[in-house]
Amino acid sequence: MIEAYFDGACEPVNPGGTAAYGVVVYKDKKRIWQQSKLFVPMRGREKETSNNVAEYSAFLSLLHYLLDHKLNEEKIIVYGDSMLVLCQMLMDHPEWHKRYRIKRGFYVGLALQAQMLMWRFPKMEGHWIPREKNTIADELSKAELIRAGVQFRIQLAS
Repeated sequence: MIEAYFDGACEPVNPGGTAAYGVVVYKDKKRIWQQSKLFVPMRGREKETSNNVAEYSAFLSLLHYLLDHKLNEEKIIVYGDSMLVLCQMLMDHPEWHKRYRIKRGFYVGLALQAQMLMWRFPKMEGHWIPREKNTIADELSKAELIRAGVQFRIQLAS
């Protein structure tokens, strides 16, 4: 079984700050991959960043890793603290689909990319967890911001 954790952050302001993400993947309880990166917007769109952009960047990174390593057919449980991503991509509940439907914002293009890949993951499910239980992915995302010299105003660095 695959378990994956993802997180994103945007500092020192949201939206418009520097966005970064972290992802960690376990197979049979053994860590097999992790990644953390800054989200780099297209030239001329440097301020089109947000927590949701960072969260979706993490989720897309996870999907691509799983596809590249042919793990998409396995049972996959994804954990994150983004209700938006989880409800839009993995949690099937009529009220949540209504409340969390893809509307507008800088994240929409990333959400649509992820949505187009989801059919390739027949055994994937998602579970919301509080930030305090998403420690490794949270630390990975914040480490990228720290390396970039970003000052934290919204969330304290771990």
